[in-house]
Amino acid sequence: MTRIIVPVIMSGGSGTRLWPLSRQSSPKQLHALTSDLTLIQHTIARVNADGGAFVFADPMVILNERQLAPAQAQIKEMGRQGVSWIVEPCGRNTAPVAAVAAEAARARYGEDAMVLLMPADHHIDDEEAFRATAIRGAHLAQSGRIVTFGIKPTGPATGFGYIRRGDAVGDGYLVDAFKEKPKRDIALEYVADGRYYWNAGIFLFGAGAVADEMMAHCPELLRLSRQAVVDAVVEQDVIRLDQRAFEAIDGDSFDYAVMEHTGRAAVVPADFGWSDVGSWSALWEISDKDDAGNAVRGDVHLEDVSGSIVYSTALRVGVIGAEDLIVVATEDAVLVARKSDDQAVKKLVERLRNEGRLDLL
Repeated sequence: MTRIIVPVIMSGGSGTRLWPLSRQSSPKQLHALTSDLTLIQHTIARVNADGGAFVFADPMVILNERQLAPAQAQIKEMGRQGVSWIVEPCGRNTAPVAAVAAEAARARYGEDAMVLLMPADHHIDDEEAFRATAIRGAHLAQSGRIVTFGIKPTGPATGFGYIRRGDAVGDGYLVDAFKEKPKRDIALEYVADGRYYWNAGIFLFGAGAVADEMMAHCPELLRLSRQAVVDAVVEQDVIRLDQRAFEAIDGDSFDYAVMEHTGRAAVVPADFGWSDVGSWSALWEISDKDDAGNAVRGDVHLEDVSGSIVYSTALRVGVIGAEDLIVVATEDAVLVARKSDDQAVKKLVERLRNEGRLDLL
């Protein structure tokens, strides 16, 4: 019996740590960062395949009104047909997104439908390996597990949550514990332990299974999310969630609302070249580089520069005598920072917001 996997792509984020390129109306997933395709185009492309006993259905994309038109234009540019769009009236984190995804998949494909919930703004090197890993997860999800995908740590990253595996089950493991973003000394312990994975924020679950768990752990969130789907305004391939119901949701992440409480959680180890492209240094890591280790995009000239990322969308940018630097130029803003300080970009964005510089956000 063929089972349906519904790819549901979360595209509502604004990617503040990639400012000034990433903005609320033009976030990182709508930019071509690593190739000629944007991140959302890559995400759509990697689920455009037959999974054998599991078939990937046409994707659903969940995003906000401001991002709808540019995202639609990019998918049309690819020639991809059949994509449907679910528009959030406001941001309420990922747990309501999961509930909406499950309800929309169930309504279209029935109780046996499975949801592959994934962010639009991640980079994956090996798309064939991604699909194969998703199919391994689907076998677990078919037995009622709520599956997450764990990335083997390549270092003591402090910007990711961690998953500790337990006993083996199928092609994965039971989840023993979820861990918050750790300090460096704790992250070093996790890497040395060998049982820990980075939490990639990608999930696979049966629509009925996740609804059962939400009924047990966050019933009001589930009720309001379902109501937002039932009372949605539908125009062709666009579903606009009901504003009153959705705004009433007390938002939470899917990890906190469900995964940390359920007894059904399983983790499938994943090795497909994953990055959340969460900062300029992360983008530098996955980008093609010149002989001096520089990642360059746009109208850029370098002299005696090494280990840097220089990105321009408008201006001619020249950099001389520098190393390990971030230089980003757009039409209305310029960012210069050490790569080691790239996490502070979020603080800069907060300061702009506090100063009322919404024109730059």
